[in-house]
Amino acid sequence: MSPPQYPPPSGPPQPGWAAPPPAPRKSGAGKIVGFGCLGIVLLFVLFGIVAVAVSGGSSDDDPKPGASRASGDAPAMKAEDGVAEAETEPEPAGPTGDVTLTACEIEPYTTWPSAKLTITNRSSKTSNYMVEVEFVDAKGTRISEGYAATNNLRPGRTAKEEAQGTAEATGKVTCRVTEVTRYAS
Repeated sequence: MSPPQYPPPSGPPQPGWAAPPPAPRKSGAGKIVGFGCLGIVLLFVLFGIVAVAVSGGSSDDDPKPGASRASGDAPAMKAEDGVAEAETEPEPAGPTGDVTLTACEIEPYTTWPSAKLTITNRSSKTSNYMVEVEFVDAKGTRISEGYAATNNLRPGRTAKEEAQGTAEATGKVTCRVTEVTRYAS
């Protein structure tokens, strides 16, 4: 007796005979959730930028709107081989007047310029400060810039901060406060 002979299958393959069944189609739910989260994050960033732009960094104690952003009217200091020399100028009004350059030097290990600052809150409210300092060489070329910040500084209180440049400097360097932003915390 011989084994039975079956005719070849006709029509679509039966499960288990040939190819595995097709994979189920993926829904786009993952992409929708991912893009939705990204959109929310971008929306928060946009709101933050608008809030900063609208506030303008001014406080109620500023003599006029926009006075919290000063450019070039703060005293400057010069450092020649790490020794500071102050340029005398009248004390500016507003938040720029709250910041004093106490030292301008070149750090010996990194050879980067550094400015030591004293921030005194002369306003009537507890405030946050953001200070930008530029470092200029003897030819007047900007070498670098640095930033210093202090938060929750109560009225009449003083904070000592340091703004650090991030480029090598040699010879005579001038430190200049270019922008001071103060806002109530």
